[in-house]
Parts: sequence; C-alpha cells; structure tokens
Amino acid sequence: QVRLVESGGGSVQAGGSLRLSCEVSGYTGSTYCMGWFRQAPGKEREGVARLYDTGYTNYGDSVKARFTISQDAAKYTLYLQMNSLKPEDTAMYYCAAGSRAWGEVCTNRNYNYWGQGTQVTVSS
Repeated sequence: QVRLVESGGGSVQAGGSLRLSCEVSGYTGSTYCMGWFRQAPGKEREGVARLYDTGYTNYGDSVKARFTISQDAAKYTLYLQMNSLKPEDTAMYYCAAGSRAWGEVCTNRNYNYWGQGTQVTVSS
C-alpha cells in the first residue's frame, strides 16, 4: 500500500521560508511522477511543482524561481523548499505520486496517491 505523509507546514511572515517534506512508502515503480499541489479556500487545486523519475522538474508560473522540488531517494522523501513566501501562497499543500509510462508527460491524472496535506499560512 502506497502511503504519503507530509510535514513541515506552519505559519511564516511574508518573505520567509519553509521546507515541506513528504515521506513515501510502498511505491515500487521505476518510472513515476511526484509533485506538490496546493488548494486555498474557495479555489481550485493548483499544481505547484512536479518531479519525474528522470530528475526533470517543472513549476507553476506563480512559484517559479521561489520554490524548489527535490528528493532524497535514499530516504524515500520528497521536499519542497519555499522561499520568498507571499500571502497568496497560503494554502493546504499536498504531496502526490503516481506511475507513468516511459516518455509520458506527467499530468494530473498520473497522480493516484495523495498525502493528507499540510497547512502553510503566510502573513503580511
């Protein structure tokens, strides 16, 4: 059974930083999509950052140059380093994972496994 557990959320002032962690267990595929998503109250879920098994990453336009997705394969942990935080970054952040075929682009439908979420609140 695949399980994802996020941690690291909290409250921070604008301009501050946080690092989210996601411990992944039970996933055995060699090709995968991993990512961070967020959802603010009254808004649709938004893709924040994606990471492929190849190491390729991409980011949502609103977080480019401020957020960095990475993984520690030895620890089966996914990270999201968030710098220069803004009040509009306030949301519940979710870690997600899923399989992909070789050469397939990761889209939202690839993400079959989700964590419970961790709250990030940025005050002005």
